[in-house]
Amino acid sequence: MPTAPIVDFLKSVVTALGINATVEVEDTADGPRFNLAGEEAELLVRHRGEPLKALQQVVDSCYGRSLDGEKRVFVDALEYRKGKDIELRNMAKFLAGKAKESGLDQQLGPLNPYERRIVHMAVAEVPGATTESVGDAFSKTVMISARK
Repeated sequence: MPTAPIVDFLKSVVTALGINATVEVEDTADGPRFNLAGEEAELLVRHRGEPLKALQQVVDSCYGRSLDGEKRVFVDALEYRKGKDIELRNMAKFLAGKAKESGLDQQLGPLNPYERRIVHMAVAEVPGATTESVGDAFSKTVMISARK
């Protein structure tokens, strides 16, 4: 997938917001990751990354369906989400192990669709564990259980 239109779009948005930032593109197995860098990119990770989440939602709406198969577009700033994603994957695997050992369901959330996908994929790597999204809003809880 050509990434130039997304880079141009991100540059336009941050410029409109008055943020001086560069866009770095990393090609990953899950899809292209666009990392906004520079001192002022810190503004996007304030308030627990809410501005960054909003930007991800806009980019996903505009460009997310243009990718092949299961690939996704990821927007990050100062690699904030990359670190959060690793923490979330580790927590999901830990809770999957706990569910298997104890036989008790474990809850993780509320999570947005992007975060739920990370949890579902991480738990899928744990034999004998399964996940289910619970709730009817944008943010849902993921139940992690031992596979019966």
